Amino acid sequence: MATLIDGKAISKLVREEVARGVEVFKVKYSRVPGLHVVLVGEDPASTVYVRNKEKAALEVGIAGQVHRLPASTTEEALLGLVKELNQSGEVDGILVQFPVPQGIRQQKVVEATAPSKDVDGLHPESIGALWAGIKGLVPCTPRGCMRLIAETGIKVDGAQAVVVGRSNLVGKPIAGLLLAANATVTLAHSKTRDLAAVCRGADILVAAVGRSKMIPGSWIKPGAVVIDVGMNRDEAGKLCGDVDFESASAVASAITPVPGGVGPMTIAMLLENTLLAANARISRASRTLVS
Repeated sequence: MATLIDGKAISKLVREEVARGVEVFKVKYSRVPGLHVVLVGEDPASTVYVRNKEKAALEVGIAGQVHRLPASTTEEALLGLVKELNQSGEVDGILVQFPVPQGIRQQKVVEATAPSKDVDGLHPESIGALWAGIKGLVPCTPRGCMRLIAETGIKVDGAQAVVVGRSNLVGKPIAGLLLAANATVTLAHSKTRDLAAVCRGADILVAAVGRSKMIPGSWIKPGAVVIDVGMNRDEAGKLCGDVDFESASAVASAITPVPGGVGPMTIAMLLENTLLAANARISRASRTLVS
């Protein structure tokens, strides 16, 4: 039976690490990192996510502020706010909660966010830095997946890793992170020929395709580590992942549950990204003064 990779416990460790880092930052610079989240409209799920992010930031000592805008907000007005936040010395991290209402282009918002404050890691410069092997801000969920993998103790260097799903938010960046950690990576998807055989070759399998229980235990290599990013509902309305947990856990050496696996890591890594962004801004400012 597979060992459960407890995302709740590991995310707690990350938050504790961030809280200590924030305290050090405060002592050194007489302020705390600032995270500003923008919510446009009243999408129920987004409202909950933002409330949780605001609460989490305050708990670790980050100055969190939420800008709640009506659904009638124009793209021009939203981009104007993002520009103001880009220029503010009190703001280290900016996150615009997606989805945004119709009439606002998500990519325009992403591109308007200063890469140095892009704690979602979605700006083209952030993506380019990841694939070029340059240190920078990385999307929160893939960062969380890497931390979960590290906690299993598996040797990533030289491992065969398969990522099922090619989204810009999870699939592509986690493939880049695994490659940077010296894994041999296959980026697969729903159109991959003989996907079952591809999955069976994985020492590390990351499922991020968004299909309920798409990957059964018969597709899992005995002893593999399975990271299930999926968040779906099965025919009974119960939360489940992209992997059939029951059959997969009988084969894998370690596996993330849904819920309680990858999910709790996303906000924890957002907090870590904010601290990283704050320290990087101070470092750049110091280099500018010296030069």
